[in-house]
Amino acid sequence: MSILELTNVSYRAGGRLILDRVNWQVEPGQHWAILGANGAGKTTLLKIACGYLWPNSGGEVTRLGQRLLDLRELRKSIGWVTLDMPGKVPADEPALDTVVSGRFAQVGLRRKLLRDELHARLFDEAREQLAALGADSLAAQAFGTLSQGERQKVLIARARMAKPLVIFLDEPCGGLDPGAREHLLAALEQLAQRTDDIALVLVTHHVEEIMPAFTNTLAMANGAVVAKGESSELLTTALMTQLYDVSSPQWIRSNGRVWPVW
Repeated sequence: MSILELTNVSYRAGGRLILDRVNWQVEPGQHWAILGANGAGKTTLLKIACGYLWPNSGGEVTRLGQRLLDLRELRKSIGWVTLDMPGKVPADEPALDTVVSGRFAQVGLRRKLLRDELHARLFDEAREQLAALGADSLAAQAFGTLSQGERQKVLIARARMAKPLVIFLDEPCGGLDPGAREHLLAALEQLAQRTDDIALVLVTHHVEEIMPAFTNTLAMANGAVVAKGESSELLTTALMTQLYDVSSPQWIRSNGRVWPVW
């Protein structure tokens, strides 16, 4: 059964068609990249997938085969890491507490609500989630003292604490320097190779950020899906020209990744 299925989904805002008859489905354990220029409709697509928006101009969304779900429970089963999330986390909160807060869909962990028998187990699990991202050394550090790349790792670990069916990563590399970006992408690649059936969806407008484990790509332009399928076959000169309206690039291909040279 599909985790998520969108059928002819359209959405309008301010008289403008933001999404135009989008069809897409995510299966358990699949890893997708959503590729497109700014304004292509990528973030609106995520908001509809998570139940924050409804397709007000037609179409249907089913999650686990159901049209309507308790949205509070739905959001516990979907992780969403956004660029504005770090500003919502208390600056003095230890990173380990931030990770644990994901189990309860809290922003800012309220330790007093934890039962004694849960306390040790949850914090051990949070340490494991940080370790899976190579970030276990951050556990005791205050969230506000972390670098941007370190914060992203903590927030991804936080999203995993809820044991979601899918995690959406909305431009997680935005604003990172080249070194921090490569460290984060390497951590995502390692995480995607784990066999726990948590689907990952990476939203980006940089094709070189699509790591080999993200074997499927959905390409968007002007609110519509212009291509979808296996990443290895989809990332072509013609597609890059269509998405970004520039002359055809040359390609550098190495270790399962591609870099366009414009």
